[in-house]
Amino acid sequence: MSELAAIGTEDAEGLVSDREPDDESRATNATQKVCAILRALSARSPQRLSEVSAWTGLNKVTVLRIIETLIAEGFVDREAGGRGFARGREFIALAASAGRSHDIRELARPSLVRLADLSEDTALLSIRSGLESVCIDRQVGAFPIRANYLDIGSRRPLGVGAGSLAILAWLPQREIEAVLGVIGPHLAPYPRLSAEMIRDLVRESRDRGCVVLLDRVVDRMGAIGVPLLSETGAVVGALSIAALTERIAERADTLCGALLREADLIRREMGRGAAPARQKDRAS
Repeated sequence: MSELAAIGTEDAEGLVSDREPDDESRATNATQKVCAILRALSARSPQRLSEVSAWTGLNKVTVLRIIETLIAEGFVDREAGGRGFARGREFIALAASAGRSHDIRELARPSLVRLADLSEDTALLSIRSGLESVCIDRQVGAFPIRANYLDIGSRRPLGVGAGSLAILAWLPQREIEAVLGVIGPHLAPYPRLSAEMIRDLVRESRDRGCVVLLDRVVDRMGAIGVPLLSETGAVVGALSIAALTERIAERADTLCGALLREADLIRREMGRGAAPARQKDRAS
């Protein structure tokens, strides 16, 4: 079967006209392109060639060339019928080995269980990936109306959502400004947020010691979050609780205190230092 037939007519359309520049940047950016494709498949699998291309911003010729190599190495599998691509055995093995020791998910799991039990809502653990935050674990509480819009593996631009904003807000100020300088195009799906609004929310969050977002991302839903910091002040992740707006608003102080306590417990388990609250003066 030809490669065009294997990927399907819809995905093959436009392949002939796509051209990759033949210059030195192809070599220097090759690793970044591989990472972008693996990141796309980590967020949702399987995906068609056109979806991976749109997700990564790479043209279909480039995506297909890299995916063929990843298939040969076992990191990607071709779906039955050849119309989509999924995580392969080596990808899954790598993800499993990452969870064995010194994994923030392992350290944070008891905290997620306690937070979900206390709040009866959804407790989330997020980490940073470039200009995005990634939900890497969650625990759902007993309250019947749940915040199910963030699955494990879901990605959002930094500043979108309580955990994501908690990661951004406790970065060094110059890095915050660098992120806000380029994040604009990624905020199009979130009309209630802009770079300037996020800048204001960063200041408010630092003053308060935690992030509180109400009706900013999803209608009638809110969330509250705190960063997880190393002993040097580096952001290693974020804890957050998502629920109906009124459930967050009426218990914000209680939930903030619980999140900060759990963040401190996790930090101590990691053998690291001081609490993250009110670090508004970190500027470098």
